[in-house]
Amino acid sequence: MDYTPYIETAKREASVDPAHDFLHVQRVYNHAKLLLQTEQADEDVVLVSVLLHELFNYPKGHPESHLSGDVCAERAEVVLHEQGFPAEKIPHVLDCIRNHSFSKGVMPATIEGKLVQDADRLDSLGAIGIARCFATCAEMERPFYEPGDPFSRKRKPNDKEYGLDHFYVKLLKIADRMHTEAGRRIAKERTRFMELYLSQLKQEI
Repeated sequence: MDYTPYIETAKREASVDPAHDFLHVQRVYNHAKLLLQTEQADEDVVLVSVLLHELFNYPKGHPESHLSGDVCAERAEVVLHEQGFPAEKIPHVLDCIRNHSFSKGVMPATIEGKLVQDADRLDSLGAIGIARCFATCAEMERPFYEPGDPFSRKRKPNDKEYGLDHFYVKLLKIADRMHTEAGRRIAKERTRFMELYLSQLKQEI
C-alpha cells in the first residue's frame, strides 16, 4: 500500500504542540515498523492507524482529554473513505485509534491495537519522552516540580500540578504495561535512562 496520502494528511493536520506534532507521528510510525518485524499483524491497519492517530487532541488538562481518540477516529474515518482504504479494514483502524491512549485506559482486543499502543507509548519514554513531558508541562503552565517534595517521597504525585509528577503517575509504569516483547525491551532500556535522569536531577535540585 502507498502510505503517502496518509502521511500528507498527518503532516497537514499536525498539531503545533511539540509533544503531539508531525515529528511525534513520524517517530511512532518508525516504532510501529520496528515492532512489525517481530509481530504478526496487518501492516496496513497498524501503519495507517499510527499515521492518523493525532488528527485531533483536546488540550492537556481538558476534562474530556481522555476522549481525544474518539474524536480523532471520527476524523480518520472521513480520510479513510476519501482515500479508498479497504472498507473491511476501516473498523479495525478506527478501533486502534480510539483506544491507543494511556489516559483512556483500554486494553486493545487485537494485535494491531496492541502494536499501535506500544508504538505510541515508546515515544513517552527515554530522552524524547522527557522532552515531551516538559513541553506539556510548559503548555499547561505548571512548575517543573513541587519544591518541598520534588520526587513525591511523602505525598501522592499529581501531574495536573507538577511536571515531574508525571514520571510517577505514568512514565515509569509504562514498561510493565507493554504488550509486545520487543516493545517491552525497548521500554525498559528507555526507562533506565529516565531513572538516571532523575538521579542527576536530584543532585541538581
